[in-house]
Amino acid sequence: MAPPVMPTPRKPGEARSPAAVSAVGLRKSYGEKTVLDGIDLRIPAGSVFALLGPNGAGKTTTVQILSTLITADGGHAQVAGHDLTAAPQAVRAAIGVTGQFSAVDGLITGEENMLLMADLHHLPRREGRRAAAELLERFDLTDAAKKPASTYSGGMKRRLDIAMTLIGDPRIIYLDEPTTGLDPRSRHNMWRIIRELVAGGVTVLLTTQYLEEADELADRIAVLNDGRIVAEGTADELKRLVPGGHVRLRFTDPAAYRSAATALPEATADDEALALQIPSDGSQRELRAVLDRLDSAGIEADELTVHTPDLDDVFFALTGGSTPPDQPKENVR
Repeated sequence: MAPPVMPTPRKPGEARSPAAVSAVGLRKSYGEKTVLDGIDLRIPAGSVFALLGPNGAGKTTTVQILSTLITADGGHAQVAGHDLTAAPQAVRAAIGVTGQFSAVDGLITGEENMLLMADLHHLPRREGRRAAAELLERFDLTDAAKKPASTYSGGMKRRLDIAMTLIGDPRIIYLDEPTTGLDPRSRHNMWRIIRELVAGGVTVLLTTQYLEEADELADRIAVLNDGRIVAEGTADELKRLVPGGHVRLRFTDPAAYRSAATALPEATADDEALALQIPSDGSQRELRAVLDRLDSAGIEADELTVHTPDLDDVFFALTGGSTPPDQPKENVR
């Protein structure tokens, strides 16, 4: 298994972003089953942090602990500057949670669901109605506001779910697999909503099994497997953990192809396609080294492509081949 990615070093004098959520040594067991085995997290304010892993890895348990729904057996955590154990009410006031399963009540209308959440947040009646109306409009639900939520599509219910989460204007939001079961259009709409939230300064902890989702949204990704974080970094850093990256050079002139093969003896040759494949981690440094060697030999390739492993490869490498279930076909690359 590849080693974990170390934190990206900061430039001299660069300020470290304050942590919206931090945890050290979180542990949780149920009987003899260890669900979390001492995980550390640091989520900078105003960012998207994705927790990626197969079923049973501990993603939902992590969210439940950080939202005070269950208590950890060990370790400590702070959310919005409040200690999870010493100030649980302050933590709850700072966060919004959208779970795997919709909290929408299908027997009442979308508007009534919103007003119910406003009452639970103890908002004055006028302020609650104003917030509900603004959020229904923001999530394109105004036309359906008077209809029973049971008549909503899956995407509409998920949008209503997140709108209900935002009724108290939380600055930290936990989204536990928010797009599971959504069609591709609804999934992309949800990504747009998440990006807009972060652009407004909200911090998002996202758990997902959709690899493309983490790649698209997350500033940093932690891969959780068997209750442990086995790697953490940006999407690009994680992709460089696994082998398989390469630079492919293609030529139209057979003489140039043969000269390049001599200049790059480590390359795998494809004589039929007049192409060379050189192992590479895709970094600028390695790409420059290849180009410098070609320049020194007076050779110019007609086509150059860089291939790096994707998050599918990272997932399989770091989770022992565990297959993320229900991967949408659009994620296959």
